[in-house]
Amino acid sequence: MSRTIVDIHILQTVPPSNLNRDDTGSPKNAIYGGVRRSRVSSQAWKRATRVAFQTTLDTSELGVRTKQVVEVLSRKIAELAPELAEQAGELAAETLKVVGIKLTAPKKATSVNEHESGYLLFLSARQIHNLAVAAIAAAAEGGKLTDALKNQNVKALADRDHSVDVSLFGRMVADVADLNVDAAAQVAHAISVHPVENEYDYYTAVDDRKAEEDETGAGMIGTVEFNSATLYRYATVDVNRLVDNLGDPHATQRAVEAFLRAFVTSMPTGKQNTFANRTLPDAVVVRLRDRQPISFVGAYETPVVVHDRAGRITEAAARLTEYAQEVERVYGEQPAHSWVVRVGDRTKSLASLGDEVTFDELISAVGGAVAGRMAAAA
Repeated sequence: MSRTIVDIHILQTVPPSNLNRDDTGSPKNAIYGGVRRSRVSSQAWKRATRVAFQTTLDTSELGVRTKQVVEVLSRKIAELAPELAEQAGELAAETLKVVGIKLTAPKKATSVNEHESGYLLFLSARQIHNLAVAAIAAAAEGGKLTDALKNQNVKALADRDHSVDVSLFGRMVADVADLNVDAAAQVAHAISVHPVENEYDYYTAVDDRKAEEDETGAGMIGTVEFNSATLYRYATVDVNRLVDNLGDPHATQRAVEAFLRAFVTSMPTGKQNTFANRTLPDAVVVRLRDRQPISFVGAYETPVVVHDRAGRITEAAARLTEYAQEVERVYGEQPAHSWVVRVGDRTKSLASLGDEVTFDELISAVGGAVAGRMAAAA
């Protein structure tokens, strides 16, 4: 059966920054091609993408990921049935237990509302609403609450009406494996196309009161580690999996468009106030495939080394173009369609990879192509 896969390749230059730091505060890195590269973890960029969804999608299409699920569900129960506000916590806790979620009480918990799941639980807004409605109905039914909740089939309610973010990024429920959701999107760790050496910014902070009294010396001193890099970023969306998760072709098209916009334009916020490092990509290449996703990170296994003032983007774009064409020729993996968004003459070599469009035109074109393929497969 023909598949629909959206591959997203990005070249993005980031100035001095510390987008994603490790446990020591240093920018994350990785060895690739025998040299140390700057790295931004997939988790960091997925988080940035999820945050960006809040400006592109309605909250009813999104979910919440939290341990404080009792409080979230309790609040919804009280909102829908104010007369049950006092027992909303108990109703919420019992509902989640019937679903199969194990709850624990933090040491300083003073009410059942503060009971938590043992892990972050990802639930859609519609799932929370449906569970609240079921809990209210169970309370009205009378008799043993556990039996009434089972009659409302609450476990099934937690496994339907998935939100866009749950459908894209998946969900793992340790206690109830059949509530797991396979992710439709995969995001690679972004790495620099060139070797990177971290640098240190030594800074001082002046005590304003002492400065007024003409006292010398710093009120605080410290260092911040940083680097600058030209990153290769890659993500892929399995549209077939996405439509299975969402159950609606129109919602799937909106999800693909929202993911493309959010992933391309978002950025992790690590040390953002210190470095003001927010940039947009120099180039975005989107390949629509019908067999399998393909990353082009191999273009940079030999690191880009620039010996003049031309910068790295020109060479990085040329490498990406050559490698993509060669891999697709050798393996017979020509894309069904391809689009290119690029900035300036330095990226002109990428023009041969697809239709040149603006970013808004890219969103519209990819969404339309996805919708057409889903309709043809129906």
